[in-house]
Amino acid sequence: MAPQLEYVPSGYSLDKSLDSTNGGVSLKAADDRAPFTFTFQVVGARTFRVSFTSETHPLPPHPSISRPQAGVTGLKIDAQHADRSSTLHVGDITATVDWTETPVVSLGWKGSSEKLHEDLPYRSYAVDGQGVVHYSKHDRSALHVGLGEAAAPMDLTARGFKVDAVDCFGYEVYKTSPMYKHIPLLIKATPQGCIAIVSSSYSRGFWSVGQEIDGLWGFFKFLRQDYGGLESYMIVGRNLQEILTSYAELVGFPRLAPRWAYGYLSGGYKYTMGDDPPAHIQLMEFADKLKEHDIPCSGHQMSSGYSISEHPPCVRNVFNWNRHRFPDPEAWIQENHKRGIRLLANIKPFILASHPDYQALESAKGMFTDPASGKTANVRLWSAGGGESDIGGHLDFTNAKTYKFWSDGVRNLRKEGIDGMWLDNNEYTIPNDLTEISLDSTMGHKHIDNKAVGLWGRTMQTELMAKISYEALQDVEPNVRPFCLTRSANIGTLRYACSSWSGDNMTSWEGMKGANALRLTAGFCLLHQYGDDIGGFEGPQPTPELLLRWIQLGIYGSRFAINCFKTSPADNMRGEVIEPWMYPEITPLVRKAIKRRYELMPYIYSLGLESHQFASPPQRWIGWGYEADPEVWSKRLKRGEEQYWFGDALLVGGVYEPGVSEAEVYLPSKNDSDRGYKNLNPPYQYLASGQWTKISSPWKEHIPVLAKIGSAIPVGKSVVTRMPGDTDPAFQNQEEDDYRGIEIYPPEGSTNGTTFSTSWYEDDGLAQKPEIARFTVEYSSSEETVEVRLSARGGDKFAPSWRHVHIILPHGDTRSVTSLTGEAVAEVDDDEAGRLKYRLPAPVAE
Repeated sequence: MAPQLEYVPSGYSLDKSLDSTNGGVSLKAADDRAPFTFTFQVVGARTFRVSFTSETHPLPPHPSISRPQAGVTGLKIDAQHADRSSTLHVGDITATVDWTETPVVSLGWKGSSEKLHEDLPYRSYAVDGQGVVHYSKHDRSALHVGLGEAAAPMDLTARGFKVDAVDCFGYEVYKTSPMYKHIPLLIKATPQGCIAIVSSSYSRGFWSVGQEIDGLWGFFKFLRQDYGGLESYMIVGRNLQEILTSYAELVGFPRLAPRWAYGYLSGGYKYTMGDDPPAHIQLMEFADKLKEHDIPCSGHQMSSGYSISEHPPCVRNVFNWNRHRFPDPEAWIQENHKRGIRLLANIKPFILASHPDYQALESAKGMFTDPASGKTANVRLWSAGGGESDIGGHLDFTNAKTYKFWSDGVRNLRKEGIDGMWLDNNEYTIPNDLTEISLDSTMGHKHIDNKAVGLWGRTMQTELMAKISYEALQDVEPNVRPFCLTRSANIGTLRYACSSWSGDNMTSWEGMKGANALRLTAGFCLLHQYGDDIGGFEGPQPTPELLLRWIQLGIYGSRFAINCFKTSPADNMRGEVIEPWMYPEITPLVRKAIKRRYELMPYIYSLGLESHQFASPPQRWIGWGYEADPEVWSKRLKRGEEQYWFGDALLVGGVYEPGVSEAEVYLPSKNDSDRGYKNLNPPYQYLASGQWTKISSPWKEHIPVLAKIGSAIPVGKSVVTRMPGDTDPAFQNQEEDDYRGIEIYPPEGSTNGTTFSTSWYEDDGLAQKPEIARFTVEYSSSEETVEVRLSARGGDKFAPSWRHVHIILPHGDTRSVTSLTGEAVAEVDDDEAGRLKYRLPAPVAE
């Protein structure tokens, strides 16, 4: 731990030489020891910027958040100034800055004496060596979430976290910190409202969320940043959705992944490490087994074994194919495409000294530099098998030569047919803060004398890696949305990488349970196409029961991948893999679960489109939208481990112990008009909201999944279908996406005049700038009939392949369906589950 060198500047006064217009306050500390400048500015209807800087502690030189100008056009700001304080009324928010001692920012609702946020008096903003600290009061009763990836449970209250990104292979989901993501976003949520605080610096640091208590200072939280001055944003919202919308307006809305990326993605390090028979044959055999077992699969994550040299030293050489394992990559890729399987190539941002391009990049200062020697800052890097290492250097993406090397490598892989880039091992665990980067002018950076990685931040390179990869893919196919899957990420990375996952998790019941909290945490930070490696990446093989439970749970998430590298003393180079058919006694159940995921693809992909447009996470804390229900604020539910919302319609629980055949879930309630829930599994009962209830969940059958009464779920075929925008001849033999059903969940009896309405979104699944269509189903019911209306808007250039819509009633519902607009309704054969189905003409966009 670095020494604490904290000092609190004092003697603040208004600095009239700085801009205090447009709803801002600028202060200067008359302190010879620490002449800091403090500013508070309105930059959005609900967003405020705070800076605390000096010549020795500059603003982040490459901020993760593009700096918006102060002031908001058309926003009325009522400012009231006194000698030592200023009060700003911005819409329904009141912001106060008091500098009687140190600058103290307070934020709350207009007309309310209760504060959503208040800095800690006398200690609010301090300098600490080469960095700074921001202290604020801590509410021990509130829910605190965020920080990208933080160890479970979801609630971060009374805990501390390193703000950094590391390769935490085989981490403990309830203990390990830091993990892979550097996202210093902390959200405080209460029934009265929410506030988010986020720093734009890539510097390492520490967030104490009330972990530290002091008899003098009371309960407080703080962000300690190792280098540079503070630039942070504060966002106020009535609820979590308002926070995420405003946050996305500040940093960018989540990028949209192609539709195929929401299907089953297979993987396993062992496959690409194969020499006898060569890997390309082993992977074709895997694809053939998928067909044999009738298990749909949309893509395969090619681990880095494809790039390990076939000649000594047999270590990885990024962008170079092992020609023994893959003698004809383009032909092999085409064979996968003919089977409907797209491919992601694993690429890592470092090269070993044996890499064919090492000498050229070293001569061009294309890797990090040791300031003491002026030479490449070589370190030990992962070279081949588990724990194997060799000498090499991290690529410096601020260098023009490195930029071109990486861009050319990605372009070539894409031209050969690789569909997306898997950005792996990109945490940049550089061991020395003084290590220097190039800052070549071609990267758009101004010349700055200080090139130390400590000030700029290691994970700035993670962002640049994603940026260059994204742009290279876009250059090859300008009209197709690039797909970048990244293990590490920061705020800026998400402008280029649309997908991520929770890294090298462990196989255990605890690991499966804690993964729920990680997925919800990621959602608060706009990591929305996100999941965990089903079954566990490292550790022992899952038992049949654990694997099936994990798959049953995993299908209800935005990303579904089975990928692992299970090392052992007997097989350190290849490891073992998890395969869907590895336990014959559960293979039919695994198949059923994965097919259900594909059946839900219209719903799942719609959640992705919703995230892209509105920043709503696909997986949501159980209190999302139910803030008025006191029970959602209970300690158990704030942990985020046991249940979650998947979209607005589905409440998903799990079973987290072996040999257990039922699960307890809570059914949140909004108000007295709530109609309750429908259990989607036997005995298919209707359940009232606002209660804890036990759901029968035999392990060879199902986990708890309930639909909210009044909801609707669009469904399609239970196989891989061709995306409407896919014109690649290799994929034309896929089944057409020409079926659309809507599962509706009316109450048992009459809706008493209430009409339920649900919208979902569709596009061509692939375009860089898609035409997004919105479809809406409305329905009401009586004791005998259910009346339905369908409509569509937008998506002028998007024409769905389906010409009819099938309305699917819940299990046991024998009512007839009629159209509210008079269209002909035909009863068709029951589906495989025995549910009644009725067919209507597809709606035409208005």
